Amino acid sequence: MKVKRFFAADMRQAMKLVRDELGADASIIANRRVAGGVELTAALDYEAPRLTAPTPCLDAELKKTQERIVAARAELEVGEMASHDQPLVNRQLFGDSMRHAARQGSVEARDLLDRLIQEPVEPAAPAAASRPAAERSPAAAAVEDASLSAMRAELAGLREMLESQLGGLAWGQLNQHKPKQAGLWRRLTQMGLPAEVSQDLLRQVSDVSDPRQAWRMLLAYLAHRVPVLREEPLDAGGVIALVGPTGAGKTTTLGKLAARYVLKHGSQHVALVTMDTYRIGAHEQLRTLGRILNVPVKVVDEQQDLNDVLADFAGKRLVLIDTAGLQANDPYLRGQLDTLASQGRRVRNLLVLPATSQHRVMKAAYHTYKACGLSGCILTKVDEAATLGESLGLAMEQGLPVAYLADGQRIPDDISRAVGHQLVSRAVSMAGNDAPADQTMADVFAGMMNSQRAS
Repeated sequence: MKVKRFFAADMRQAMKLVRDELGADASIIANRRVAGGVELTAALDYEAPRLTAPTPCLDAELKKTQERIVAARAELEVGEMASHDQPLVNRQLFGDSMRHAARQGSVEARDLLDRLIQEPVEPAAPAAASRPAAERSPAAAAVEDASLSAMRAELAGLREMLESQLGGLAWGQLNQHKPKQAGLWRRLTQMGLPAEVSQDLLRQVSDVSDPRQAWRMLLAYLAHRVPVLREEPLDAGGVIALVGPTGAGKTTTLGKLAARYVLKHGSQHVALVTMDTYRIGAHEQLRTLGRILNVPVKVVDEQQDLNDVLADFAGKRLVLIDTAGLQANDPYLRGQLDTLASQGRRVRNLLVLPATSQHRVMKAAYHTYKACGLSGCILTKVDEAATLGESLGLAMEQGLPVAYLADGQRIPDDISRAVGHQLVSRAVSMAGNDAPADQTMADVFAGMMNSQRAS
């Protein structure tokens, strides 16, 4: 028998390691939560052990359990006797033999029975186990809490393992009974689309038998569902603020938009504003850009708030605002978002999202920055991303229109307006030809089950 331990970030990855090394016939004989993930102990050619001799601790626990069972049965029998108008007699003093003697006419047994019936019945003392939680000692409470935590962790690990197994079964059944639909599932997953979005799209072509026609229809539905801004924000003018996490490319994107506007309308109608007083040198970066484009730049700080700065630039057709990228729990970020939200429709906020991020990371950024009121988003670093489906999936799930696509560092060349069918075409070309493996698809189905359970 071969036994080995496996460590991974979650149960699905651990199960994959077990399958890859020991094969599908391996048995999981133990699992537990550890720092940084889970630990599985797996064995090949494993036979379940036979029952071993009980340990002294186990004997004591079994004895206590048996005593509780006997006591419970005695209480039930007493209750049954009371319900049938029978005398409440202590069975320890008046057992079966004495009862039989009384029925046979024994005078002594009958006298004893009469005395026991006349004896007042005292309520039983409450068991120690039924004492309220406040009377328990801190040590006992700590042990109980630790046991509950360990039990919850073990149940969570078992649930993840079960979801992984069920995901593999669901994918296997779909691949066997509906291979054409399974092939479409693979292609959508290859594009990076979230499972829920793929499932909704596949419902639209469930009656189409030809895979090629179904694929063309899927892409058409996808192009129609991706929300985009119909009017270019630069042409509409006004005040535009770029918000987003650290490293998303807000300042570079602002430079591209400013240069794009200057080339089309001239430098006299545009101004730049920065609210980033957090990063060292952030002001100088924007001032350098302003000198190159010959446009004015102002800083929002303690001396001038946003209202004052916008009042100074009231005669400009376009004002672009750069903001600081901070952690979600940073109090300065909350103040910055409140300031932008207080402007109402006067300021249009565009969320800058790097396409290199995972779907859940982008989703978390959306929920952080939606407090200021988002009008759309700009997808950056598309040239560095492996897929585009995660970004498009977020836009569809949250109804967040895509305004621009940035795919390089060149100012102002590497930015373009977002158009639905062009976004889908770009996503297909980025997907490549390597279809996801069966294990990847099983993980997708397991993730769907997890999401359904959470919702």
